[in-house]
Amino acid sequence: MSLDTGLRGGTVDDDPLGRLFYPAFRFLFDPDGDFVGDVERKLAEARMPDPVEMYVSRSLGVGLLVGFLLWIVGTVIGYAVFSLGLIDPEMLSLGIPSPSPAATELLRSLVVPGAVFISGLVFGSIGFALGFGGLIAVPYSRASAREREINMLLADSVSFMYALSVGGLNQLEILRAMATAEDTYGEVSKEFQSVINETEYFGTDYRNALRQQSMETPSDELSQFLADMLSIVNSGGDMESFLKDKKEKHLRTSKQEREMTLETLELFGEMYMTLSLFPLLLIVILVIMGMMGESDDFLLYATVYLLIPLTGLGFLVLVSTVKQDEPGDGYLHPDGGSERLRQTSREGLFHFGLVEAFVGRGGVFDRIRDREGTYKTTQILAAPHHFLRDNPLYTLALTVPAAGALLAVAVAAGSAPTTFDGWVDSPVWSAFIWVYVPAYVTLIPLAVFYEWDQRAKRAVTGKLSENLRKLSSANDTGQTLLESVRTVADTSSGKLADEFDVIHAKVNYGMSLRDALVEFNNKYAVPRLARTVKLISEAQEASSQITDVLTTAAQASENQDDIERERRSRTRMQVAIILMTYVTLLGVMAILQTQFIDVMGGLAAEADGGSAEAVGGGAGPDFGGGVDPDVLSMLFFHAVTIQAALSGFISGYIRNANVLSGVKFAVVLMTLALGVWIFVG
Repeated sequence: MSLDTGLRGGTVDDDPLGRLFYPAFRFLFDPDGDFVGDVERKLAEARMPDPVEMYVSRSLGVGLLVGFLLWIVGTVIGYAVFSLGLIDPEMLSLGIPSPSPAATELLRSLVVPGAVFISGLVFGSIGFALGFGGLIAVPYSRASAREREINMLLADSVSFMYALSVGGLNQLEILRAMATAEDTYGEVSKEFQSVINETEYFGTDYRNALRQQSMETPSDELSQFLADMLSIVNSGGDMESFLKDKKEKHLRTSKQEREMTLETLELFGEMYMTLSLFPLLLIVILVIMGMMGESDDFLLYATVYLLIPLTGLGFLVLVSTVKQDEPGDGYLHPDGGSERLRQTSREGLFHFGLVEAFVGRGGVFDRIRDREGTYKTTQILAAPHHFLRDNPLYTLALTVPAAGALLAVAVAAGSAPTTFDGWVDSPVWSAFIWVYVPAYVTLIPLAVFYEWDQRAKRAVTGKLSENLRKLSSANDTGQTLLESVRTVADTSSGKLADEFDVIHAKVNYGMSLRDALVEFNNKYAVPRLARTVKLISEAQEASSQITDVLTTAAQASENQDDIERERRSRTRMQVAIILMTYVTLLGVMAILQTQFIDVMGGLAAEADGGSAEAVGGGAGPDFGGGVDPDVLSMLFFHAVTIQAALSGFISGYIRNANVLSGVKFAVVLMTLALGVWIFVG
């Protein structure tokens, strides 16, 4: 592809760096080569509009600039280590014998410039690799993320298209409906948006648009689906039967992929047991070395405050590459809805709903908005627990300042140690004031309201499959969808039945059924519920007799229930492994504190002279010049505290793919560590 044909709409003028390094791109890369073609394909899959020539040229520019800066840094560092005497040039001579002093001096004069040059070259190469490679990796990363989301949503997307086909929509209407369902089906919808845009704005036949999109999509599964759909379209086959078969296939595939993910997480759980014990073994080795007078305080501090957190965070990142988060935020923003629906869909803490559409049209609307703000504030103050249940993170706005105030009062009163010696003298108390009190004040309310919110959502989704089956049966008897909703509300119990009753009442008072369903969904904002509501709300506009659609929704919901049950069962074992590993680590550290240190300290004292002299007024033996036992006690307590927090958050993320669900585990494990150390510390 040439530069002129590859660029669109002023991209060159907006990219001076790419334009500057474009000659370097032409010199180093073949525009028709495999590397450039692969990057171009990934740019298309990532939906990045940059022309490949300019993108690679910009990456070259960034790489060279970063490499040049790090080359300067490396050269300065290389020169500084010799000029400051940190490294003797003779250390780099490699023991090369010299026949005369003159040869020695010549060798010495060559070593320093050579080392400085190599230092700058290494740093410069690292900088170029970071700059160029990092920018080139962006489209690969985005394409991979899009592929992951597409594969997760494909089963529900095919179910949605099948439901529309059952409702009587033709092929183009199904494609257009998928293109406008971005609020529910995310990246899958964007793929169909490309098809619709090609047909409507560029005059491309939709068959050719489907063929082109099947080659540009990052997901192999969606590519195969589009290719199969194209063959059905070209042959004039039955689209409804095709979508029904594909729906069942992708539901099975989705379940199998989730099972593979759970098996991988089981392997990770076993890996974590080994990784989390590594810092403990290193601490034991360092303590023994300290007793022998060969301790390195820096290594001990680095293990506790650097290695343990990095190990936990690294494992959390590793799990996130496999653990599949639920895509979407759960909110529906349908096109063509009423003004009330559009405004209420945006309603929140700083948006007051329908009245926002009339602000500025007259003073009366401004006054209504002010009154609405006062009313909303009064509602929050009258029932703050309900507001915090729906928005658990807002608890931090109250608890973080409260924790800071408590710390300030403790420091002002002299109760909180502010020096290193104070921390060492009272390791449990100092950690309790500075770590545990702020953690309890902030994390306990967050955990309570988060779990309450999740419980409220599960009350709705727990009976979703059952009630969808009831809706399908009622609709199959000839009742309209609204009548079926009323029948299910009257014959069922629970939160979902109450919501169906509210939906029926809203429609009776003049609201459309679609708007009532959307408002019901946005009240809870659960992605799984949003996909079900989207499917039903779109299908019911074509016909009130949508028994097959409701059956499809029930099947998709039941498939999700099966996946959730399997996930809870399999992840329960992983969480148990992580928790038991931490309990084992805590027990070993407690034994190390109460038995090993005292015994070995006594032996070291006897070896030094038969009697141990007090350090700092009774601090205990110094382990042959090693680390103070009180310092070790503080480091051990900090180690188990950090490990408790990390193990808790990792357990929650493995359990529900949400870090917030690990808050309760973190609080429990930290409390366990505090209780044990009060006894042994």
